[in-house]
Amino acid sequence: MRRSVPLDALVLDRLSPVALHRQLYLALRRLIQDRTLAAGTALPSTRGLSQDLALARNTVTAAYDQLVTEGYVVCRQGARPTVVDLPAGQAVEDPEAPGQTRPVSARGELMLRQPVHHGAPGHLAFHPGMPDAANFPFATWSRLLARRASFAREGLFGTYHVTGHPDLRAAIATYLRTARGVRCTAEQIVVTTGAQAALDLLARLLLDPGDAVWMEEPGYYGAQSAFAAAGARLLPLAVGAEGWQLDPPADPRLRLAYVTPACHHPLGATMRMEQRLRLLEIADSRNAWVIEDDFDGEYRFQGQPIPAMQGVDRSGRVIYVGTFAKILFPALRLGFLVLPPTLPAGIAHAISTTGQFAPLLLQAALADFIDGGHMARHLRRMRRIYAVRRQLFRSLCQDQLGDWMTLSAGEAGIQMVGLLRDGLDDRRVAAAARARGVNLAPLSIQYRHGAPRQGLVLGYAGVDEPLTRRCMRLLQDAFREAAGG
Repeated sequence: MRRSVPLDALVLDRLSPVALHRQLYLALRRLIQDRTLAAGTALPSTRGLSQDLALARNTVTAAYDQLVTEGYVVCRQGARPTVVDLPAGQAVEDPEAPGQTRPVSARGELMLRQPVHHGAPGHLAFHPGMPDAANFPFATWSRLLARRASFAREGLFGTYHVTGHPDLRAAIATYLRTARGVRCTAEQIVVTTGAQAALDLLARLLLDPGDAVWMEEPGYYGAQSAFAAAGARLLPLAVGAEGWQLDPPADPRLRLAYVTPACHHPLGATMRMEQRLRLLEIADSRNAWVIEDDFDGEYRFQGQPIPAMQGVDRSGRVIYVGTFAKILFPALRLGFLVLPPTLPAGIAHAISTTGQFAPLLLQAALADFIDGGHMARHLRRMRRIYAVRRQLFRSLCQDQLGDWMTLSAGEAGIQMVGLLRDGLDDRRVAAAARARGVNLAPLSIQYRHGAPRQGLVLGYAGVDEPLTRRCMRLLQDAFREAAGG
């Protein structure tokens, strides 16, 4: 007995951007996959179906041809297309049906649960760590990029120099030696697709499941996520008003310590020299690595930027992580590592395995940007702009938000932390602010142990004075809502 095709199931939308032949093919395929059209069912002729659906015959023919190509129907000379008897395993499950979820690995589950904080286009206030892209010299950048693209030939369009373009590695090494006090050569530089990619690469290279990581708390949740996903156990390294509390953990499997000494994330404190030397002493005694994440140490507004801790390391234990996201703009997605002399051997193989090498064209243009003095000029200019914005932001927070929040005394960085008064929930405040187009992060997501402090991480650098004032009023409204009026 021949079964008819349920034409009412073939719903086509003539206003859709999807072509009609594609819509028809998808509708028929779905009917075959869910067994509405059983094996042996003869489809209507192309002429008949085109008349029934008021379609051009070519439209129906194109849909049938695709079904034949993929093996859903068979077409024999002089006969109508017939549904193929597919194996039972070919039936498509309803992805929303209960019990149909395919589990990911334990590591995958862990990664899916990690905290994240992303902004939205146009919502710059008060995005933590967001620089001011409006003042970036894009005309200069575009010219350098175009020049490199014009004369690149094949040298910038293949998978070459996976540890970084030689020009950029040399430029980074020179900059770090002069501006950040890092002791390195170009051969120790590894260019990555951002600092987070660098942390993920290090977690894979240095950690075995069960190893312990001494992690700042509060501390950067991106680093926490990278280490936790590698199977590490995170041990809290408390950071407070007195700095880093360097009581060595008793755990025998301490593998590495993660710190942000130039500008603590998120509190903005700077690690004193005796604390730096004490940390290096502990790492030596435990044969552990130290990851120094210098995410925005260039922005210090009292005195000169503090040199990197890597410069006083004499045991080759410090791995320096840097990024251009705060100096230039985040979407550039370029960061770097400074590896101790014992680590670079074979690093190209690890990078090839993870696929974390950055586009060579961008790297070459950035090398020109640095070597031409453009980055140094841009950095000097932005320090002046950010110093003014920082003072304005502090003043407005004190005047307009003082009933709910007190800014911590950070000394550096392009973001600040506001500690909330008792009874306020930072996630609730952040949600109320986000509903008003103000993007800030709750401090509590930076904690993994014990009761987190309630606060907000606020970026002041990416917004000018009129927008800062306007968004302060919106943040006032968010606080009133979160505080119950």
